[in-house]
Amino acid sequence: MKELEKQSYPPEELSSVPVGRHCILELYNCPTSLLNDIGFIREALQTAAKIAKSTLLKEISYQFEPYGVTALALLAESHISIHTWPETGYIAVDIFTCGQHTKPEKACEYLIKAFQASTHVLMTLPRGKFSPTIQPTIKQLEEALLVNT
Repeated sequence: MKELEKQSYPPEELSSVPVGRHCILELYNCPTSLLNDIGFIREALQTAAKIAKSTLLKEISYQFEPYGVTALALLAESHISIHTWPETGYIAVDIFTCGQHTKPEKACEYLIKAFQASTHVLMTLPRGKFSPTIQPTIKQLEEALLVNT
């Protein structure tokens, strides 16, 4: 019960509180040289983890032939992944963090600048539970599915 008392949401509303946020970041028109530089990508991944106020547990990366890199950060709070396509100047990034102390959107802002993306798309989704504003809609869908089965 002590943990519940630390939450910023009243205990009766915890069923509608997300456990974390999942940022899906699309980066376009990035310099090819950055997207194939495994050292730069590893450094960017580590810095993003720090900016997200998360705990980096382990990092792994792989250089593809003839080009492209995948880098993953295992976080105490979940993960960050970066996948590059130098031939098209595209990067796919996922940042999933749990806990109210984390700042995945700040890490996304950093990566947009670090990879010099001329265009980007950022989507942030609640994970685990849906935000109170969409929880009633989810409940209605669940009830409709139960009625129709």
